[in-house]
Amino acid sequence: MTKFITLTLTGILLAGTVHAGAIERACKRSDRAAGKQALCSCIQQVADVTLDRRDQRLAAKFFRDPHMAQEIRQSDRSNHEVFWKKYRAFGSAAENYCS
Repeated sequence: MTKFITLTLTGILLAGTVHAGAIERACKRSDRAAGKQALCSCIQQVADVTLDRRDQRLAAKFFRDPHMAQEIRQSDRSNHEVFWKKYRAFGSAAENYCS
């Protein structure tokens, strides 16, 4: 019986981890998110609505390398410009929704 309960709890915990999106995982790993698990989840919910998966993966990298955001913002590449417009909209929406 104990083995069954352990396996069930492990499955539940893993299911929650698998469900977390790229931004939520990066947020929770960052040193700035200490004790702010609900905020990370909220930010991911906004990302799910405003950014596609590819953009979410790129945005998640900013938690580890904030300078990368500046490089993309200043880039002359058209795909970076398109991404940055979506990212700014995401940031504004997350600020309004998750505050």
